[in-house]
Amino acid sequence: MDCMIRPATQDDAAAISRVVIAALRESNARDYAPEVISRIEQSFTPQAVAALLGTRRVFVASLHGMPIATASLDGEVVRTVFVDPAYQGGGVGRRLMEALHAEALNLGMAKLLVPSSLTAESFYAGLGYRKVRDEFHGAERTVVMEKTLPACG
Repeated sequence: MDCMIRPATQDDAAAISRVVIAALRESNARDYAPEVISRIEQSFTPQAVAALLGTRRVFVASLHGMPIATASLDGEVVRTVFVDPAYQGGGVGRRLMEALHAEALNLGMAKLLVPSSLTAESFYAGLGYRKVRDEFHGAERTVVMEKTLPACG
């Protein structure tokens, strides 16, 4: 897919919110109860996304100028990786993660952690992440995974 990966701007907050909520409702809902999805959605309103843009390195994949996927770096932690369900399985998420890996290497990071949903565990495993542990937040199970980045040079 011929999408453009770029840093997100405040103007992207509403579109990022739409992508995240659509993915939660369609993809993640297969693995999590409705009350878990509803609780997580509250963290991704346009206002909440706008606040995240000030604290993380947030990227979007856009197609014809419209964000269709997002991912962010919060220090050495990969967070908020979501692809619009209409574009899942087409390589957009992989390209976005490659951009995050390159950014992490540029920042001198040797490894990354990702608190993965059950839904995305196999996606991250396919990118070379390995399971470290499970974490539970009430009824929500998160799989913490880690990847050692290749050394430069």
